Amino acid sequence: MSKVLIVEDEVAIADLEKDYLELSGFEVEIETSGDIGLSRALTEEFDMFILDLMLPGVDGFEICKKIREVKNTPILMVSAKKDDIDKIRGLGLGADDYITKPFSPSELVARVKAHLARYERLIGSNQMDNDLVEIRGIKIDKTARRVWVNEEEKQFTTKEFDLLTFLAENPNRVFTKEELFREIWDMESIGDIATVTVHIKKIREKIEINTAKPQYIETIWGVGYRFKV
Repeated sequence: MSKVLIVEDEVAIADLEKDYLELSGFEVEIETSGDIGLSRALTEEFDMFILDLMLPGVDGFEICKKIREVKNTPILMVSAKKDDIDKIRGLGLGADDYITKPFSPSELVARVKAHLARYERLIGSNQMDNDLVEIRGIKIDKTARRVWVNEEEKQFTTKEFDLLTFLAENPNRVFTKEELFREIWDMESIGDIATVTVHIKKIREKIEINTAKPQYIETIWGVGYRFKV
């Protein structure tokens, strides 16, 4: 069942959208605050976002922008504004569609279905080509450069991702800081290898339940680090 997040401060409209979408087989969540809507959009897994433009806290444009920085999930913008400039801005920020109030609920449902079907086809066509590394609850999609820990997606910087992937692809092997520095930063070890320690710390904060007793990346004292399987 596809899960949709509606961020809309007009409760009557949000409830109407939810009713029609649920009748069509969707699971729907509603947030009336832009701040909370943005937080949930970035930290939870949804299959589609329906964003009102004028919201308390953070407006729909900013939510769309922030989502697009980390996710390709379909976004439908809803607004009472009919000006082309708003449509152009919304689409320019990465929205997949724009619908103006008042609108037919059946039209909304039709658009949601169309965009989800298109997105699922796109994802499906790419899945076979994606290179995945899966170890004890951690899934690394090397093609999409995405990481999930116990099915929750985590955000990694470029070097954090590269370092985690390298260690995970070479399990149970101990690497010195110098070796990791050369491998990930593509430099000789004359650079500041302390950056390896910093990146290991950041990675542990995202993948470990208890960073003081890591389950995945072990410190081998006096030598370096090892990804344990």
